[in-house]
Amino acid sequence: MPRDTLTKEQIVRTAIELLDDEGLDGLNMRSLGKRLGAAATAVYWHVKNKDDLILLAGDRVWDEIDLPDPDAAGWRAAATAMATGLHAMLSRHPWLVQAFGAHLFHGPGKARHDDRSLAVYEAAGFTGEQADCAAAAVFTFVLGDVLGASAMVSLTRRLSRDGADAEALIADTMVRAREVAMDFPRLRARLETPMAIDYAAAPGRTFEYGLQALLDGLEGRLAGLRPDASRA
Repeated sequence: MPRDTLTKEQIVRTAIELLDDEGLDGLNMRSLGKRLGAAATAVYWHVKNKDDLILLAGDRVWDEIDLPDPDAAGWRAAATAMATGLHAMLSRHPWLVQAFGAHLFHGPGKARHDDRSLAVYEAAGFTGEQADCAAAAVFTFVLGDVLGASAMVSLTRRLSRDGADAEALIADTMVRAREVAMDFPRLRARLETPMAIDYAAAPGRTFEYGLQALLDGLEGRLAGLRPDASRA
C-alpha cells in the first residue's frame, strides 16, 4: 500500500489488532507494515514512533465503552454500566493494563470517559474531591480485578514464545500450589468442595459482587453527607 493511501485511522486500528494478537512485545513497525500491506517506513508518515502509536491505540479503545446518561438511567445504573464496560474493554485489550506501567496515556477517548464518570458521581450527590475519590475508587477496583487475567495472557504468551508448553507449566504450578494450600485449613475446606476446580480459580460473579459492594459503600457514604444525616 503506497504511503499516500494509508490513513492514521487504518494504522491505529491495525495496531490495536496486532496488540491484541501479539501483545506489547509483538508490536513493531515491520509487523505492522506487513499487516497493512505497506512498507514499514510508510507508517512513519503518520505516527512518530512505536510509543506514539501505543498512545494513539491506547486512547482509541476507550471509545468502545458506552457512556450512559446518569440523569436518564440513574447514577447507580450508570456507574454499573460504565464499570462493566471498562472491565470488558480492558479484558479485550490486556496489553493496555500492562502499558499503564510504561506510558502516560491521554487523549479525547479517555477524557470523554473520565468526564462522564465524574458526571455520574456528581449526579449521585458527590461534589468536588468526593466525586474524584468515588470515580477513582471504582476505576481502581476494575483495574485490580482485570489485572490477574491480563497478567496471565502476558505470561502465557511469554512462555509460549520461549518454546515451552505454557498450559502444561501453568497446570503443573496450580497442582503444586494446591498441595501447599492443603496445609491451611480454610483453603483446604474450600478446595475440598465440589465447586473447587483449582487453587487459583475465583468464585463466579466475583467482579459483579465486588462492584455492587463498593457501590453499596458509596451509597452509604452519601447518606452521611446529606444535611439531614445528623438528625437521622
